[in-house]
Amino acid sequence: MPKLDHDTLELLLIAVTAICILFQTILFSAMFFAVRKGIKSLTENVDDLRASVMPVIDHTRGFVERITPKVEETAQNVAEMSQTLKEHTNKVSASAAEIAQRVNAQSSRVNAMVTGALDAIDRTAGVVVDAVNKPMRQISGLLAGVKAVVEVLGASQPPERATTQHPHPAPHPAPHPADEFEEQSEPMI
Repeated sequence: MPKLDHDTLELLLIAVTAICILFQTILFSAMFFAVRKGIKSLTENVDDLRASVMPVIDHTRGFVERITPKVEETAQNVAEMSQTLKEHTNKVSASAAEIAQRVNAQSSRVNAMVTGALDAIDRTAGVVVDAVNKPMRQISGLLAGVKAVVEVLGASQPPERATTQHPHPAPHPAPHPADEFEEQSEPMI
């Protein structure tokens, strides 16, 4: 093997370093072109996206600008309506409470009137029943007494007199079983 002197070794190291720098330059150049191509592709995609999105954004912006006053007006109208509704609700609630109070008072009065009328009718009915029943009982008792007297007088025969005209006294008829039943079933008063 040849003997390497110091100059040769130095020249060899410079050559290896130059080859490494050349290789590094080629590598950085390839990376530069790849990144540049990627940036170019990304820029084109962003431009395409911007071209397709910008009309939508412009249209939406116009729509929002046109509708904003209407939305604000509607919100104001809704606020006014809710305030008016709240006021009317309070008035209706107060009116309903007042009507309920009046109805309660009137129902109490009607209840008292109906109770008084029914009590008076009940008392009157009692008086009428007593007024009709008392004479009816008296008449019924009187009629029962008259019936009893008539039955007693009709059932009893006067005692027979001793006369010479009739040698044989008339035979006494046997009492009929129905007559005995009527005597037993006299009304009790």
